[in-house]
Amino acid sequence: MANKKTLYVFIVLLLPLSLVLFAEESLPQGYANVKLGMSLDSVKDELKKDSQFGYRGDRDVSLLPGDARVLIETDTKINAPYSFLERCWFQFYDEKLYIVTINVNPQKMDYYSIFKTLCEKYGNPDSLNPEKSEWKNDSVILSLERPLTLKYTDKAVFDKLQNDSQVKQTSEEDSRDKFLQGL
Repeated sequence: MANKKTLYVFIVLLLPLSLVLFAEESLPQGYANVKLGMSLDSVKDELKKDSQFGYRGDRDVSLLPGDARVLIETDTKINAPYSFLERCWFQFYDEKLYIVTINVNPQKMDYYSIFKTLCEKYGNPDSLNPEKSEWKNDSVILSLERPLTLKYTDKAVFDKLQNDSQVKQTSEEDSRDKFLQGL
């Protein structure tokens, strides 16, 4: 009887510990100290502090057409030639960072090394095709795209923008759908 009780206690204590030890990390909210959801000024401050991005200040910031969207584009060729990064884009919507796109320098890093590391940290991708691998959770989409681009996307903002951009059906298309549903 004592052995069963000891075994039960052992299992009850070991199971949660094993889940923690073998659990995959949750997806990152961004790269380095630049995180999705940050304000424009916060992202600028973090880019200034981290020389690997090659940020040159406000001349790297521009407005995109429509909805007053802001884009920061950095290039490491002049300011950070030692960096593993090449060009980076930081897209804002509603004054918050919602996409981080990082082109990695193929002279210093390879696709397979990044892919392998992401799989080890976050498990197998949720979707995989010759152009890209994608990991998703409720808040982030992390993609590794060919030739060598990492992209961090705020899933809620992305889904909202996608839904808002869908073209409404014409009344003729609505009528057609209703007819077909009635069959």
